[in-house]
Amino acid sequence: MLTIRGWALLGAGLAIVLLWYLLGDPELLLTGVFLTLVAGIALLYVRLHRPHLSVGRRLGSTTVHNGDTTSVTLILTNRGERPLRNISLADEVQGLGLASFEMAGLTPDQTASATYRVTCRPRGIYEVGPATVTTRDPLGLAELPAQPGPIDRIVVYPTVEDLTGFPMTRGQDPAINASRPEHSQRGGEDFYTLREYQRGDDLRRIHWPSSAKTEELMIRQLETPWQSRALVLLDVRQSVYESSDAFETAVSGAASVVTHLVRSGFDADLWAGDANIIDASRYSAAMERLALVEPDPLIDITAVASRIRQTGGGGALVLVSGLPDRELLGVQQLLSNDYRTTLLMGASSTTPQTLIGFHRMGVATITVTPGSDWADEWAQAMRNAWVVA
Repeated sequence: MLTIRGWALLGAGLAIVLLWYLLGDPELLLTGVFLTLVAGIALLYVRLHRPHLSVGRRLGSTTVHNGDTTSVTLILTNRGERPLRNISLADEVQGLGLASFEMAGLTPDQTASATYRVTCRPRGIYEVGPATVTTRDPLGLAELPAQPGPIDRIVVYPTVEDLTGFPMTRGQDPAINASRPEHSQRGGEDFYTLREYQRGDDLRRIHWPSSAKTEELMIRQLETPWQSRALVLLDVRQSVYESSDAFETAVSGAASVVTHLVRSGFDADLWAGDANIIDASRYSAAMERLALVEPDPLIDITAVASRIRQTGGGGALVLVSGLPDRELLGVQQLLSNDYRTTLLMGASSTTPQTLIGFHRMGVATITVTPGSDWADEWAQAMRNAWVVA
């Protein structure tokens, strides 16, 4: 196909031919035919030099945090039998920018690479590519695209802060408290149930008699101690957030707590607007959910709490919200029998009256203004309310 320059040349040639027709000057005819032939020869050239290129891509990291920079390397190989000239290469990261490169040429089986860097913000999932490659004739009048490259993606997690200290969780026995997780990794020492084997399970926990009966590998699932459990519940109701900054601050707080608890050995779960709770030990799934979460104007958080209560649980409950209201207080009261320890994190520029109700229920609270960090306030809450591990 012709480039803009090629169409301009062809248009000029046809216009000059038209002038010849009107004026009858033979020099105009020669000039018009010459320009038209040049455009035609350019088209023939690129067709004869049809590109046979393979395009690969190597990402510095497929998962980054909000504001991080990662590299993208494109790898181009000439698979044809002829050298290629005037190669243009373009690669787009959806919503973040377009990188373009020009290459003088590639001989057969020659490989070249091009690297660019992209700053990833805001959080979300971004498609990378497909990379487009075109070759042109020496005058740049015609071009022909090669087979497009693959599509990859970059997952941009929310900003995560380093937190210190753990909530002191209480189990069914109120005399037993712990502020340090027992590193149970989804299983304690008490037998709980049997389930089918999943990839990555400890083979030492296979229950061979049951496996022989069912002809499927069965795993003994052990009960997780209450002292090692936690649920992080992100309030996604649009009405409780003063601004988009307040919501982003809350998402960052939830991501920071999930990361801190998982790294520290807690069996943490996350609820962030999905139909079901996410096992935060599947860290990438939990963080990907937080990368995509948006405020929901229709969510019924009381109904969500009722479903959570039916599925069991226990341990520590971390509520992350904007401006906590009476409905969120009702959620805490509904779950208080199962989750004996509750921490409320609010991203708001004002102090609501409902905090008095949370304090009466023995809930420790952390409040930051939208756009502020959580780490210092979290550490202070751990010092004031619980024993720091």
